[in-house]
Amino acid sequence: MIRRILILLLCVALVPPVNAAGLPDLGDVGASELSPLAERKLGESIMREIRWREASYLDDPEVEDYINRMGRRLVAASSAPQLEFEFFVVRDGTLNAFAMPGGFIGVHTGLIVTAESESELASVLGHEVAHVTQRHIAQMFGKQSQTSMVMLASMLVAVLAARGDSQISQAAIAAGQAGALQAQLGYTRDFEREADRLGLQSLEGAGFDVRGMPSFFERLQRSSRFYENNAPSYLRTHPLTQERISDMGNRVAQLRYRQVPDSPDFGFVRAKLRVGAMPPIDAAREFEAQVAKNGGDVAQRYGYARALLAAGRLDDAGKQVETLRREAPQSSFVDMLAAELRLAQRDASGAVQILEAAQKRFPDSQAARYALMDAMIQAGRARDAGAMARAAVQNRKEDPRLWALLARSEAEQGHRAAQHRAQAEVYVLRGAVPAAIEQLELARRAGDGNFYELSAVDARLRELKEQERERRREERKNGRTE
Repeated sequence: MIRRILILLLCVALVPPVNAAGLPDLGDVGASELSPLAERKLGESIMREIRWREASYLDDPEVEDYINRMGRRLVAASSAPQLEFEFFVVRDGTLNAFAMPGGFIGVHTGLIVTAESESELASVLGHEVAHVTQRHIAQMFGKQSQTSMVMLASMLVAVLAARGDSQISQAAIAAGQAGALQAQLGYTRDFEREADRLGLQSLEGAGFDVRGMPSFFERLQRSSRFYENNAPSYLRTHPLTQERISDMGNRVAQLRYRQVPDSPDFGFVRAKLRVGAMPPIDAAREFEAQVAKNGGDVAQRYGYARALLAAGRLDDAGKQVETLRREAPQSSFVDMLAAELRLAQRDASGAVQILEAAQKRFPDSQAARYALMDAMIQAGRARDAGAMARAAVQNRKEDPRLWALLARSEAEQGHRAAQHRAQAEVYVLRGAVPAAIEQLELARRAGDGNFYELSAVDARLRELKEQERERRREERKNGRTE
């Protein structure tokens, strides 16, 4: 029962209340540290709830692409480059980032917009990567023998309170006894120092400016003086001391000086997030003033074009996009904005042409790939989109966006069995196995599937029904009801 409470508290810290029946059996957490497999399963369960039930989850493949490119650079330079990571963004204006079990790292939009350089943003991600590579969350489970499980659960909620909700984290802290709380805070400060040291190494190894880490934390400390009891979320979940700042400064002073310019995409992603955070008319007015003042800043011009598009001023947006495509460095952000404009102008074929060229220039861009398939469907090329989605999903079977695009393309072609089969996989990834079973039953009854397709449907149906039976057996065993 205590183990279930702990898992529920972890989830409550991040998402609205949900049925815990879908959470994994973690085994005996009191035996030692949480095992890597159990840690990953726990992270996947929490991530599934965030992705499908948390309204502030930013479902923007373009922004997600950017933050994952940065994250992969840092992981490759970390002490455990073989580990699997996934980075995602939360629509929240507070300044925060957080690591969850199993390598899932969330970043608030407020942090991306507030960072004064790309290296500052990378320094925070590098710090969070170090929390994962050093298995700090698993070690907190292992420390349960030194404090009560309920106390540990409350501290995990406080440390992982990624949502920037001070009331949640303060309530969690208040739930524990003062002595145990102080001991646990000391433990997390040790984690912070270790994450600083290893994060700094990753920052340097990935080619960023190591000064980004101390400059970010120094600015945080200065700003905290004005917050009194409402400090930035990052300070509430990551205890900051003058000792840490001094230690980071001393380490940086011993490293080789390297001036690293920001990538154009850093400016583009910040502009896109700023536009999305305000009414289009206000965004257009703000970026218009910036462009008039700093006409050569391509990021501000990009923001202006995007704001004009959001406001429905397509002709004005078109003029800004033309200027961007002539003057801005090559970027998938610019190409995708140009394609969005074509779609808004009801020129799906033109959008496809732009995105096909973008795919060749930026073959690693998942966002461009999704956008191309979507534009193909809108342009009446559902067959081409379906072929592309089927090929892509072979290597990314855990990608719900690809399965959804495949389902759409099959529906456009009138392939009902194939449509329901693909939609079933979307539901599986959402953790909605009964809905997936229903889709596969519809696929069997569609009447247009060939022998091989129906054989695959039957095999998957048997597999999912067995999973559902096992879940129900587990519920009965644990005395839970539907």
